[in-house]
Amino acid sequence: MTQKKIMLVDDSNMMRLIVRNMLASDPNFIITASVDNGKQALNELAHDQPDLIFLDLEMPEMDGIEFLRAGRAKTNAKIVVLSSIVSAGSPQAAQARSLGADAIISKPSGAVSFDLQDTRGSELFGTMYRLLGMGVPAVA
Repeated sequence: MTQKKIMLVDDSNMMRLIVRNMLASDPNFIITASVDNGKQALNELAHDQPDLIFLDLEMPEMDGIEFLRAGRAKTNAKIVVLSSIVSAGSPQAAQARSLGADAIISKPSGAVSFDLQDTRGSELFGTMYRLLGMGVPAVA
């Protein structure tokens, strides 16, 4: 199977590292871009088309909502909002969905969630596999 290309968009270097380390456990995925904000993500889309984008909502320069407004038409990538300000049924989640987000996963313990693997790992991998039509994850 060809590796699926992933873009990480989060202003926290630590959060991008946490997600990168999680994904390193699954050989089906490769991180092709890791950027600080939506503006940088738009620039990356000019020369890299990921299969899936993990998108934070709270970022400087261009937040995740603005990225969805501007970027949804520029990519066919599945977009998973991974943010500390969304929860099921929240206004932010509804807005992100209306702008084209394919899934919403809340960070379990704030902007930098060191417990992401333990508390949301299965959900995160399950969502990725489902959205990318890959069956059932081998790892979580």
